[in-house]
Amino acid sequence: MPAAQSACGDLAPPTPQSPTTTAHTRDFTHAWSRQSMPNNFNQQIIEEFRANAGRVGGPFEGGRLLLLTTTGARTGTRHTTPLGYLPDGERMLIIASAGGAPTHPAWYHNLLANPRVTVEDGIFTYPAQATVLKGRERDHLFARAVQADPGWADYQARAGRVIPVIALTPLGGGPPAGPAGDFLTAIHDAFRRELTLIRGELTASGPNLGAQLRVNCLTLCQGLHHHHLGENGGLFSSLEKQHPELAPALQRLRQEHEAIARLLTRLQTLISGEGTDPGTLLAEVDRLTAELEAHLDDEEQHLVPILNAMTT
Repeated sequence: MPAAQSACGDLAPPTPQSPTTTAHTRDFTHAWSRQSMPNNFNQQIIEEFRANAGRVGGPFEGGRLLLLTTTGARTGTRHTTPLGYLPDGERMLIIASAGGAPTHPAWYHNLLANPRVTVEDGIFTYPAQATVLKGRERDHLFARAVQADPGWADYQARAGRVIPVIALTPLGGGPPAGPAGDFLTAIHDAFRRELTLIRGELTASGPNLGAQLRVNCLTLCQGLHHHHLGENGGLFSSLEKQHPELAPALQRLRQEHEAIARLLTRLQTLISGEGTDPGTLLAEVDRLTAELEAHLDDEEQHLVPILNAMTT
């Protein structure tokens, strides 16, 4: 069992000026405790995260959180740290702010020495490569985080150091061992959770649609698109050959994919446009959520028992 490690800075609730999911992410990133904070606080958050598919309560409810496990630079001991993250396409960004402290957090020194890390996102656990971003790329992405939540700029001003931005890129490995139907349900649950997070971010975004929120939405759209392509081109064809009785259900599921694709195209057009009203985008997200939830339930009802029977 990896030891729980304190992440970086002073625990602070989300500020009244920034009651957004992004603010929760920032606070979670720097919030792990002063030396006087009991270490079991970290462990309680880790246990709550693992017991509730990545969700935690209290002032950080609704935040984008992950568990990062690094290898100690000096000891070789495995350490797990709760951190906030920002989506960035196929990778995730974490920020070593330490709440504006003058020194980098311990987990940052660990991944410098051993960039192969383990990430838990609440649904999946997987190896990842940690890359410290440099130059223009780092500055651009940090500026995007600041646009979403100016608190990051406050930490940078106090720190007296360049606050690192780190990209976590998942490493290949294929699906985990176990029933394939359960794995499909886990993928669906990841999409359900992401829609919930994005809806909360849109509700709290105010009159402007920031660059980070656009990235969050586009990442979801791309993920759904590739997931459905994979199902249409692989899973459904294979099931039709082995279970011809599924043909009517699979045809209906393909039609549902087409309907969702139209909604995704509409959503991407709004995201890419200038001056898009977050309220308009929220209405489209609600339409997508209703359509997708019905589709996922339909797919699970017809496919999960068969997939589990085939792989157990």
